[in-house]
Amino acid sequence: MNFITELGQYMLENYAELLALTVEHILMVAYGIALALLVGIPLGILAAKFEKVAPYILSLTNILQLVPSLAMLAILMIYFGLGFETMVIGLFFYSLLPIVRNTYVGIREVEDGITEAGIGVGMTSLQLLAKIQLPLSIPFLMAGLRVASVIAVSVACIGPYIGAGGLGKEIISGISLQSDVKIYAGAIPAVLLAVIADFILGKVENKTKERTT
Repeated sequence: MNFITELGQYMLENYAELLALTVEHILMVAYGIALALLVGIPLGILAAKFEKVAPYILSLTNILQLVPSLAMLAILMIYFGLGFETMVIGLFFYSLLPIVRNTYVGIREVEDGITEAGIGVGMTSLQLLAKIQLPLSIPFLMAGLRVASVIAVSVACIGPYIGAGGLGKEIISGISLQSDVKIYAGAIPAVLLAVIADFILGKVENKTKERTT
């Protein structure tokens, strides 16, 4: 009970700093995810349209996901230096796999009959993609975005090791000072962010499923 009181008091006294770290954490995740969407969706489409390149694209993104997060950030730090941008690039790499794979699966799952009907009415390959395949694959894409967001919130917590900010700064400061209050003060908002992202994107995913069924 004393610990909870102490934690609450600490968070109240330092709410401005914790809020700033939370905003920085959200920005890192948002930029990383946005980059992953910009690159990942075209890669997923490419893999779905050209089966010969699909194994290479999926394997590459899979390998990126398998690299331990601290090792990935250490490698990126060599080339991009310390700071916010390097963390965003790391989050971009970690978010690619679920977005690429789910875009690929979503397009491949479109029933042949629907695709053939589109071809039958004279749609070009681009029209098929824009009007049928991509809209029907949105629930899969949302599922990938949901997974990527939760992973990114978690991985962003080690950002301070490469000079980035975010809630990990409070956690790592707590580890250095052996202060469980500071560790929890950083960890609790990070967990809440992951839960909120999962909840909201889960709701959006369910809505998109209802619209496409």
